[in-house]
Amino acid sequence: MCAQFHPTDDLVVSACLDQTVRVWDISGLRRKSAAGAQPMMNDPLSAQRMGAQGDFFNVTDVVVKFVLEGHTRGVNWATFHPTMPLVLSCGDDRQVKIWRMNESRAWEVDTCRGHYNNVNSALFHPKRDFILSDSEDKTIRVWDTSRRTLLQTFRREQDRFWCLTAHPELNLFAAGHDNGLVVFKMERERPAAAIHQNTLLYVKDSQIRLHDFSSANDAPMITIRTAPAGQYLPPPRSISFNPAEKAVLVTSDAEGGSYDLYSLPRQFNGQAADGGQARRGGGSCAIWTGRNRFAVLDKAQQQILIKDLSNQTTKTIKTPVVVESIFAGPGSLILLATASSVVLFDVQTRQTLGEISAAPVKYVVWSSDMSTVALLCKHTVTLASKQLEQLCQIHETIRIKSAVWDDSGVLLYSTLNHVKFALPQGDSGIIRTIDNPVYLVRVQGGDLHCLDREGSVQVLKIDPTEYRFKLALVHRNYEEVVTIIRNSNLVGQSIIAYLQKNGYPEIALHFVRDDTARFELALECGNMDIALETAKAIDKPAYWDKFGQEALRRGHVQMVELAYQRVRAYDKLSFLYSITGNTDKLVK
Repeated sequence: MCAQFHPTDDLVVSACLDQTVRVWDISGLRRKSAAGAQPMMNDPLSAQRMGAQGDFFNVTDVVVKFVLEGHTRGVNWATFHPTMPLVLSCGDDRQVKIWRMNESRAWEVDTCRGHYNNVNSALFHPKRDFILSDSEDKTIRVWDTSRRTLLQTFRREQDRFWCLTAHPELNLFAAGHDNGLVVFKMERERPAAAIHQNTLLYVKDSQIRLHDFSSANDAPMITIRTAPAGQYLPPPRSISFNPAEKAVLVTSDAEGGSYDLYSLPRQFNGQAADGGQARRGGGSCAIWTGRNRFAVLDKAQQQILIKDLSNQTTKTIKTPVVVESIFAGPGSLILLATASSVVLFDVQTRQTLGEISAAPVKYVVWSSDMSTVALLCKHTVTLASKQLEQLCQIHETIRIKSAVWDDSGVLLYSTLNHVKFALPQGDSGIIRTIDNPVYLVRVQGGDLHCLDREGSVQVLKIDPTEYRFKLALVHRNYEEVVTIIRNSNLVGQSIIAYLQKNGYPEIALHFVRDDTARFELALECGNMDIALETAKAIDKPAYWDKFGQEALRRGHVQMVELAYQRVRAYDKLSFLYSITGNTDKLVK
């Protein structure tokens, strides 16, 4: 029914309807291949020596090392653990079995029971202590490898599952069912993080860690809640930091949405302190709205609960609209995200101060002075003022992962494979490509700080010249524009086309070296001296004629005279002398 190679050793595991799992030693094939001996299938004598069944291998090439017996019905699938000496099998007896082996023997370790029909496929999670299995009972189940307990069940109402596989590098799994396949993730890969001044707080390995941008020091602060025995606890979705009280709100999807309130140690010695008994509560979102209060969204009741540091509810506010999530804003203001808009709401006066249309918002990023906000949706970025007046909207074809504001007021955001920029005036572009998705947390000059999916802080080198150049053009800071032109290699047809399109032909002249292009740009911006210089260099009648028309329109009589002389347009020259009263040259 199934056969799989071992990831590193010369072993193959097979599953069969005879209710057994067999581990085969194929080291003889490797030795044979190294010796250069290959059987000749077209030789009758060789075929006869290979056996009555016409086996491709000699008897000593492949031998059975272990026979694993324990299933009571046919075995459908067997596979090796990627790093440990374990074998996983499943079959029509509705069981998933774990086997351990060493050099001399193999034995059954445990059995996972819970499926209600034939189990068709199973695998070890490549990075976590999980087992995934799918079955004809229309479910995919996740098991704890160490405790052999069921953690999660994903159900499909109409389709039976038949096969299951894991991506070799990414956190992706695919399961085939009666009508197709489904690709899914086990858990979110975005690390929960919060920025305060020159430090980054983020969650990794059940710890809240502190990263100092200036010194690059990184150390754990406190340990946070872990999953109880036999249960699965999703990783935190977000954290919200209160610097005044040294408190952190950690929000996760556990128990239908919950939060934990932790107090950070006042004296930080680089060692992880015990988080102690965190104050816990239910709610899909939790954010700080003041020094000693925070807001919790009760999505089921459509209420916003204002709580104090002791986790006691001090105020209950009925939401003015159906709210999916809430995000922090300046002061006592919060953002209420609905299915089609974002509402600016004051929790003190209970008034709606603004609203903007937007697709379901996943993340909100405020600029450092809280004057501009970026609303990140699945495929769009909306930039708005603090009153939620839309400045621009940018559409992407692939998912937007994260964003951060530059000190100059430019938004940098990341997609699956690019880091891009967006100006509040609507211009955007690509800064650099990336090999793996990252989550931006800070930008300083040419250093872009980000978190990867492993929860490690990285620094990417970027070139901010292009977006700073465009920002200087928008602000009409021409001194900075000239400085950037002189000190950078910002050249190319795209920049020239951008300058022409946006009405800056005089600046495009600094980039162009081609005489024909310089001539056209000089005429467009009215720089007749450069136009005359390039016309002399080109020295073709069509260009002199065009130059003469523009010079005449602008009233440059001497340039018009020169142009007519170069093209020998004596009739036009005579008329020019007549209307200007130049009788001496007219007589000549």
